[in-house]
Amino acid sequence: MAWRIEVSGAAKKQLAKLDRQVQIEIVRYLREKIATEEDPRRHGAPLRRELLGRWKYGVGAYRLICEIQDEKVMVLVLMVGHRKKIYGGH
Repeated sequence: MAWRIEVSGAAKKQLAKLDRQVQIEIVRYLREKIATEEDPRRHGAPLRRELLGRWKYGVGAYRLICEIQDEKVMVLVLMVGHRKKIYGGH
């Protein structure tokens, strides 16, 4: 089963600000690991607290915050950012 990957407008802007090589790695990860997976929950981890119901994926030092929509067979990328800043910046 192939999962469709959608990227929100905010995530597109965040992705565009990153180094070109990092952008390539993130897109490759989504296409090769997540989109082709039978269950995208096999990778990453569920989030808690205010991000409950969302899923995180790690690509190097960057994190993707996503919503998995089983009924649409779609993974929606909501946020993209460095691991130190993506959760609210400590």
